[in-house]
Amino acid sequence: MSESVGWIGAGRMGAAMASRLGRSGVDVHIWNRTRSKAEALTGAGCTVADTIAALRDRDVVFTMVSTPADLQEVLAELLAGDSVPGAVVDCSTVSTDSSAAARAACADRGVDFLAAPVSGNGRVADAGGLSLVVSGPAGVFSRWEPLLGLLGKSVTYVGEGDSARLVKICHNLMLGVVTQCLAEITVLAEKGGVSRAAFLEFLNSSVMGSVFTRYKSPAFVHLDYAPTFTPVLLRKDFDLGLAAAHSLDVPMPVAALTAQLVQAAVSSGRVTEDFAILLDLQAAAAGLALTPEDVPVDDGLGSPGLGPRSGAAVGDAAGAS
Repeated sequence: MSESVGWIGAGRMGAAMASRLGRSGVDVHIWNRTRSKAEALTGAGCTVADTIAALRDRDVVFTMVSTPADLQEVLAELLAGDSVPGAVVDCSTVSTDSSAAARAACADRGVDFLAAPVSGNGRVADAGGLSLVVSGPAGVFSRWEPLLGLLGKSVTYVGEGDSARLVKICHNLMLGVVTQCLAEITVLAEKGGVSRAAFLEFLNSSVMGSVFTRYKSPAFVHLDYAPTFTPVLLRKDFDLGLAAAHSLDVPMPVAALTAQLVQAAVSSGRVTEDFAILLDLQAAAAGLALTPEDVPVDDGLGSPGLGPRSGAAVGDAAGAS
């Protein structure tokens, strides 16, 4: 594609997404607070930008950052000059209010804005399996849809404004609830004498299996908690989701209970590991001591026979899952 792209944020997810564009032949200039993370992407065809200001002449700038404060900070710098990009596409997981504030800041400078949070993590992005949900002006979406399509397997437009943020928060509530449920039934099966690998193989082959349960199975079998998404980030999304439910008068008893279990994971102090530690907490509550099972597990991402990952950190950042 002929459009010039700026990219802000080279965390686990941002790096994987920018790399996909670079490898597709897109002209990508990338900035990250820690420069070495941006430099690691030069092999994928990306060019390192020395400053955020150097991205102001790009046709479109993508942002993938961790918090609303980070988004506000980088946009303030990006939009401060005489020249500004034509559009900003933010892929971070932030609240609807934070997204609306970012949209307003862009509108003040005549910059189009799309909210485009994603489902997946760095490894899923590498495999081309990301799903994007997008909201904003329909014409702006049409303009950038081909570029968005290079980032993953699907792009879903959900309307004007910042409705994509609510969709992503709902997604992450489901993520937490399903993982807690998966932890509970896996512990039940193991305490009854069934290996985790055997139980999860059956589950994933049944109508109850999913892309997510298969992807999470290696972590559950090998007790490999290299982070794809931390309990702290999941807690943030539950806070956002339950606040939205309160505002819209929607009772969410299962999500509220899961939020307490996610808080217990954070309170355990294991905040740098993957949120799959919910399995450990459930086992402890059941009086079950877990040990790794050294057997191959198919993660569903084109890695049949996958064994333990020896603790190598992979995955997303910035509220991606």
